[in-house]
Amino acid sequence: MGDTIINVGVIGYGYWGPNVLRNFVGTEGAHVVGVCDIDKDNIKRALRIYPFLTHFTDYRDIIASKTIDAVAIVTPVSTHYKIAKAALENGKHVFVEKPFTANSKEAEALIALAEKKKLKIMVDHTFLFTGAVRKIKELIDENALGNLYYYDSTRVNMGLFQHDVNVIWDLAPHDFSIMDYVMQDKPIAVVAHGIDHFNNKLENVAYITMYFQKKMIAHFNVNWLSPVKIRMTCVGGSKKMLVWNDLEADEKIRVYDKGVNVHSKVGTYKMLFEYRSGDMWGPKIDYTEALKLETKYFIKCIITDRTPINDGYAGLRVVKMLEAAKKSLMNRGKPIRIQL
Repeated sequence: MGDTIINVGVIGYGYWGPNVLRNFVGTEGAHVVGVCDIDKDNIKRALRIYPFLTHFTDYRDIIASKTIDAVAIVTPVSTHYKIAKAALENGKHVFVEKPFTANSKEAEALIALAEKKKLKIMVDHTFLFTGAVRKIKELIDENALGNLYYYDSTRVNMGLFQHDVNVIWDLAPHDFSIMDYVMQDKPIAVVAHGIDHFNNKLENVAYITMYFQKKMIAHFNVNWLSPVKIRMTCVGGSKKMLVWNDLEADEKIRVYDKGVNVHSKVGTYKMLFEYRSGDMWGPKIDYTEALKLETKYFIKCIITDRTPINDGYAGLRVVKMLEAAKKSLMNRGKPIRIQL
């Protein structure tokens, strides 16, 4: 990337912020100038590791800095719009934690502002940079699975309970962004069911189903009340079927030569089903830390003026899916049309 250096400021040093800061510090072409957090204890925690950083407690100060070219926004979703808007207005490129914004109107406004200012937006859809997801996309693009039949995802664990968003807005952005990235077809309708067990108006268990133009269906199970942690995705196709277990240490992806062959006799309405069971294989995947690749990619996109795969439009599509799921949930599972 040559000698070009992008000066970066990180806003938010709570749960995910330390990971973002650590990776930007280690990214070629990036120079982290400062860190900001309203909690002074978080600032002290950051300065113990990075004593050379300038520190702020007001995001407006870090955004106003003339020495900073880009900011990473790692704050609650309700604050994303105002911070990102101020950053773009001050000529800063923006890296923002998922989900992109609290609603699609905010996302559209930020995209328009970034395009007007000729600045980059990257939404932190970290899983797109894992070796497993990149391999799944490669297999689907190569048509190794055949015509896709279903996409089934389970992301459950005990906690962490959020105070500003429900379980769909907390966990489903990961899976929505992965599905949006690996699949060429886009959903046209969403159905969601969920429940709030603690009367705080934030659902802690939810099930989401998405329907597609073609004969494809996707299902998502997100849960803060599971006694075990599960991170598993199954993708079924006419040729092969794939299972991704993200908690598996070695063989995270397994591809099964299993399926159903359907035959029909001429002159009859009877269909004959033949079950196929062949070999299973585990493709080799890259285990480089996803966030390391993502921060490097963000800097490269700025320097080379490239549009990121996880740009504002990708973030907007995920927000539209979240909005549709919320609307369906509030209407007791009514199907909600979605235009992506």
